Amino acid sequence: MFPLRFLLFGSLASLCICQYYDYDYEPAPQSVVSAPHCVQECDCPINFPTAMYCHGRNLKFVPIVPTGIKYLYLQDNQIEEIKAGVFDNVTDLRWLVLDNNQISSDKIQSGTIDKLGSLEKLYFSNNKLTKPPGPLSKSMDELKLIGNDLTSFPSGTLSGMENLTTVYLSKNKLTSESIAGAFKGLKSLMLLDVSENKLKKLPAGMPSSLLMLYADNNDIDSIPGGYLAKMPELQYLRVSHNKLVDSGIPAGVFNVTSLLELDLSFNKLQSIPEVNEALEHLYLQVNQINKFDLASICKFTSPVNYSRLKTLRLDGNNITHSNMPVDSANCLRQASEVIFD
Repeated sequence: MFPLRFLLFGSLASLCICQYYDYDYEPAPQSVVSAPHCVQECDCPINFPTAMYCHGRNLKFVPIVPTGIKYLYLQDNQIEEIKAGVFDNVTDLRWLVLDNNQISSDKIQSGTIDKLGSLEKLYFSNNKLTKPPGPLSKSMDELKLIGNDLTSFPSGTLSGMENLTTVYLSKNKLTSESIAGAFKGLKSLMLLDVSENKLKKLPAGMPSSLLMLYADNNDIDSIPGGYLAKMPELQYLRVSHNKLVDSGIPAGVFNVTSLLELDLSFNKLQSIPEVNEALEHLYLQVNQINKFDLASICKFTSPVNYSRLKTLRLDGNNITHSNMPVDSANCLRQASEVIFD
């Protein structure tokens, strides 16, 4: 039997290949007969009596949730406030979906979300949060706060959350300092998305369990020496649309055997950085690369020593296919895509 970690990774990998902002919560029924305990504003399908669908109803408030509900869908409304008492009957709620509302941090009353000790998934994207809600359930495995106004993420926010596997914080206003130490000690974290923020450095204190780190569209100009060596499980690293330059890439920083995909596109690199032969996808399009240094990809070539690269993108640089060394075919024998223009 496969360990649970690999089953979870299979789901995360599909998110990596597809658009990783897609939601996976239960779709709302089109035509339902509600269970008798349901509130008037929502639907509680008889064939799914633990779910209450209140999405897209132009609600301005969170209705009182009746006993027995474990999955609550409140996305796509005009909710501005979470008042005390609304979750008193469902302190064992497991999923809470609040995406696409107007909720600000100072309008979340104490004794509401912090009272949900069994909460596993909290989707709170596209609201007006300036700080994360909390304290959060220690049972949580997924947290989505995409597209808010977060400027701070205190280091103790996720403390003790040993089940947490995925955290999405993209499209906020977070700085490197504001998230320093925020993820330290998380034993199960596999995916962290901090893209489209105001980071000048990659997050410090990353847990060794991390498989995927997305930091696209920030202001990062360098990678600390030995940064990836502290994450022996890391397989996907995306740092596209940043300000990386050659002097900010220490020798060998990407030469780790775990890494399968490295995206450094849309930066200011002038040469191909050194990578490990195990890497499968390398994206370097739209940089300032003016030479093809094969040694950065293959230290030496033999019948058993060669690059596992399948994809190499170099379009939008200052080199063409004619710049490839004559022995490139031996090094890149598994490459199905080498793109120059």
